Amino acid sequence: MTPPVFRRDLLRAGSGAAFAALATDFLASPARAAEGAPAAPASVPFDHETVTRMARELAAKPYSAPEQSLPKALDNLTFDQFRSIEYRPDQALWHGQNLAFDVEFFHRGFLYRPRIAIHEVVDGKSTAVPYTPDLFNFGDPMLRVTDDLGFAGLRLRYAINTPGVMEECAVFLGASYFRAVAKGQNYGLSARGFADGTGDPKGEEFALFRAFWLEKPQPGVDSIVIHALLDSPSLAGAFRFTIRPGDTTIFDVQSALFPRVKIEQSGIAPLTGMFYFDANDRNHIDDWRPAAHDSEALQIWTGSDLQLYRPLRNPLDLQFSAFTDISPRGFGLMQRRRSFHDFEDLALDYEKRPSLWIEPIGDWGAGAVDLVEIPTPNEVNDNIVSFWRPKAPLQAGHEYTYTYRMYWGWDVPFPTDLARIGATRVGAVTDHKDGRFFAIDFTGGPVADKGQDAKFHLIPNTSAGTIRNVVVEPNPNINGWRTTFEFYPGDAKLAEMSVVLADEQGPVSEQWMYRWTP
Repeated sequence: MTPPVFRRDLLRAGSGAAFAALATDFLASPARAAEGAPAAPASVPFDHETVTRMARELAAKPYSAPEQSLPKALDNLTFDQFRSIEYRPDQALWHGQNLAFDVEFFHRGFLYRPRIAIHEVVDGKSTAVPYTPDLFNFGDPMLRVTDDLGFAGLRLRYAINTPGVMEECAVFLGASYFRAVAKGQNYGLSARGFADGTGDPKGEEFALFRAFWLEKPQPGVDSIVIHALLDSPSLAGAFRFTIRPGDTTIFDVQSALFPRVKIEQSGIAPLTGMFYFDANDRNHIDDWRPAAHDSEALQIWTGSDLQLYRPLRNPLDLQFSAFTDISPRGFGLMQRRRSFHDFEDLALDYEKRPSLWIEPIGDWGAGAVDLVEIPTPNEVNDNIVSFWRPKAPLQAGHEYTYTYRMYWGWDVPFPTDLARIGATRVGAVTDHKDGRFFAIDFTGGPVADKGQDAKFHLIPNTSAGTIRNVVVEPNPNINGWRTTFEFYPGDAKLAEMSVVLADEQGPVSEQWMYRWTP
């Protein structure tokens, strides 16, 4: 899989007639020349059901791909050329209006060729945000053309770190990708509106947010509503994001999906990140740092109240894992390592990357949390994907609604009484070439402040091979406990392992899960 979003370098730095007008506005081919200032855009009625109606009608028609042609000057931009086209902060939507938010836009080019329609919604009226090249500073004057090109995406700004200083807090750019940060964080993993066929050898289909509607916030209000229209050959969809930046940045997401065809491999609330290596998996990587990743584990809180923790891997071969469940309480790609010394990278600040937790609202029924781990030779590629896959395929002509809350932050949004996985380390067994040595640290909850007299034991399981020489002992350096064991695969080519720390009354920790492959 090659996601269409480049992740680090760029983003560091009402009536039937009115509805028809909206549909015509975003679907019309934009290949028209602009001479002088653009004409004043027309306003049409807009309400909370407008985009849902558009998606429903769009899904009833054959898919029409968006226009992607660009003038010759912009047709083959390099990454550096694209990055040199900068939006002028003084031209941001709502700039200088004493609102909590303003919005900047991305120019088309490089990987981002489709024109994405952008609208402002004020007092129940939607108006297209007009494009003009005067909104941008062009590093190379030869890149400035007068065509009415439109925008590729948007960045939301808010005084998230310093009062009165507007900074990026969320970006929507490329296919249906978006990402956000909490206070004090840097960009890391991304989310998507929908996933279809992730990791399938036949190829993955990337849906596109073809249009956005930005509701102008009221003075003094620290939240904003953004509507988005999703489209792909397989489905259309309507999304409503209510965004509240802060110590944890929260997205409340309401989605309605309208399949054009039967979709067998649907992905709801998909998360996409990067895992290059860590102490549990660096066998084929020669790197001077202790670790490099956006996320270190998939965490799941099941509908039956189990708390699962699955360290990520960068495998030699593509790996699929499915954690079947009914009405999950939540799942997410988590980054627990928060010390600079966990990564030692002055440039990339992995310790400041967000964790992203998905909390389903309502009954999502039967399905599975899927995890796809894709081999990557470097830390540039997103190689980790996780999402909810409904048990039943999505059927053409039906409507499916999913509501959920996204927490972009430093940890999960809920407290736990259980001990948590502090680290997973894997290495060779001395004098046995096939054996693997595992060391797992547990911290917090029942194991904190417990000395040698505490009676903890490990409950290990494996689907193949054998686990031997289990040791459980205090680790005063972390005010917790360490467990170690040796794993011998024998003839196995894959093993699903799990352990849980327990006392005389039963389990006291999260359930650690791990997929071993040669």
